[in-house]
Formats: sequence, structure tokens, C-alpha cells
Amino acid sequence: MAFKTLLYHTRFRELAFNSLKSLLELKAAGLKKVVLAHVIPREDVAFVPYGGTLKEDEKRIREEARIQFDDWIQTIDDPQLEFRQRIEVGSTNAAILDMAKAERADLIVVGRKKRTVLEKVYVGTHVLDILRRSEVPVLMSKYMVQYEWQGELLVRTNDQIWKRPLLASDWSEPSRRALDAALALKGLVEKLIVTHVLGARRIKNLEPLAVKRLEDESITRLQSYSREIDDAGISGEYHLAMGRTVEEIIKMSRDYGATMIIVGRTGKDWFHEYWLGGVSHQIAELSELPVLLIP
Repeated sequence: MAFKTLLYHTRFRELAFNSLKSLLELKAAGLKKVVLAHVIPREDVAFVPYGGTLKEDEKRIREEARIQFDDWIQTIDDPQLEFRQRIEVGSTNAAILDMAKAERADLIVVGRKKRTVLEKVYVGTHVLDILRRSEVPVLMSKYMVQYEWQGELLVRTNDQIWKRPLLASDWSEPSRRALDAALALKGLVEKLIVTHVLGARRIKNLEPLAVKRLEDESITRLQSYSREIDDAGISGEYHLAMGRTVEEIIKMSRDYGATMIIVGRTGKDWFHEYWLGGVSHQIAELSELPVLLIP
């Protein structure tokens, strides 16, 4: 797996440019092309009585986006990177996925959006929808976040996200591909932390001997991952935990100083994943760290 083409979608919110600059460290792992994408929601330029669009408004918004992108490219001023601009009107999710396919993107980067109560309970955010539907890895970028930990309200700036990634594995095929994605970051990674959680539900009714067998099996698999990491020339460490999967992964990311979380997209059926959210999507939503999801 290689990350040669990155599609960066933005709504031009505060610190969006800072977030983009932090991602460009991917050059050390083979990044060649950056597609700067902005989707104008159709409803922002819709002329409802006649079912058309407000052409002047659309033209103005397109021009504002183009000027902003031009300024970003000029400020970055990196001849080793190819930049393209994609400014389109449409449904945000569909447009992002279509652009990624057309540009043959290896990685889609999207920002987190605050959710309403209705979205949280029923339909999820546009970001979670992209995480579910994308055929290529998706990075939920979180450049600056406010979060609560141990009763304190903290602010974190994620400006060196590739330094100490934490890979949370459940031994699935997506988790295997997540390891491949982590290994592709060689040259950027200072240390790769591999973790597995024996979920509370899985071990709840097991006898102690059965739990011990699962523990031994998990450690063996973690050691196998660690050998691959060492063979790739990356410093690594592994950790096993027991408990509530999402909570334990987030706790380990804090305890071991992770700078991002890498996780394979969990494999629930579509109905349950859409309405309830899989483990990987909950991590993406709840962690203060950027989260890279691998399909």
C-alpha cells in the first residue's frame, strides 16, 4: 500500500491550511499529488421555485474557493508536489467519493463536523457516511480539538500525526491491510504501537482457562505483527488490553503517547453499522486523535 495521491476536502474552516501542511509530511512516504477539493452544497445555490441554481452565487463561491486554493499552493511552494483543484456543486458525500475515484486517490482526508442530536441517534454525519462507503483509506483529520480527560477540559494540537501511530487490530482482513498501511509510513514513523483488546462481551462468560488461551493467542499474534514491523525497519511495541473495546483503545492511545490511530473498518452488516456504528467509527468519532480507517 502506498499513499501517492491525497484528496483533501475542505470547507475552509479555521486552521484548515495548517492541517493540510501537517499532512504534507507524507512526501517522505511517497506522496506525489495533492487534490484540493471543495464541494458547494447544492442547497447553497439552489433556486427552489424553478428547480435551478443561482448562477451568480455559484460563480462567486467557485471563484472564492479557487483564489483560496491558489494562495495555499503559492504559500506551500513545493515543486516536488503536483497540485490539482476540484471545485464542484452537489451532494458532499457523493462528490468527494466521485472525485477520489476520478483522481485515483490513495487517501481521502476529511474534517470532523459537529453533530446534532438527531444525526447522532439516527443518521450519522457525512463524515461517518464517507468512512462507511469509501473504497480507499480515509483519514479523519483533527488538527485542533477540545476534549475531556480525567475531569479536565484539554486542548490538543495534532501537528505531527505520523510520529507515533497506534494500530488497533481485531485480526480481520481490514486490520491486516491497516498493518500494511502503517508499514507504508516508514520514514515518518518514530514508533509504531500495535494493540489488541479482548472485548468484555467476548470474555464475559468464559472460564479463566479459556480467557488465558485467548490472551496467549492474542500475544502470539501481536508478536507476529511486531516481527513484521521490525523486519520493515520500524521501531515497534505491542500491548494487550481487556475491557470495552473503544474505551480501551482510546485509553491506550493516551497512555502510550500515540499521535494518531490506525484501524481497519469493522465488518458489521450494513444495517447495524449504519444505525449503530462499528467500533472503528466510534473510535473515529470519540478520539481526540486523527483516525485513519482502512477498508
